[in-house]
Amino acid sequence: MWDTIEKLIKEKNLNQEQLAKLMKVHSGVISDLKNGRIKKPSFELMCKFSDALDVSLDVFRERS
Repeated sequence: MWDTIEKLIKEKNLNQEQLAKLMKVHSGVISDLKNGRIKKPSFELMCKFSDALDVSLDVFRERS
């Protein structure tokens, strides 16, 4: 999932701090997800990613 988020961050020319600000979360949340400390993000957190990056939640679904 982080690969998808990282790709979107780059496409939007954002850094992790800017993304955290858009999401209204502490930058540590972004870092925790990136470093695997958050293994299963909550629906609420994923909605914040979706809104901040202006994409559908479906973008983050893991597909086999």
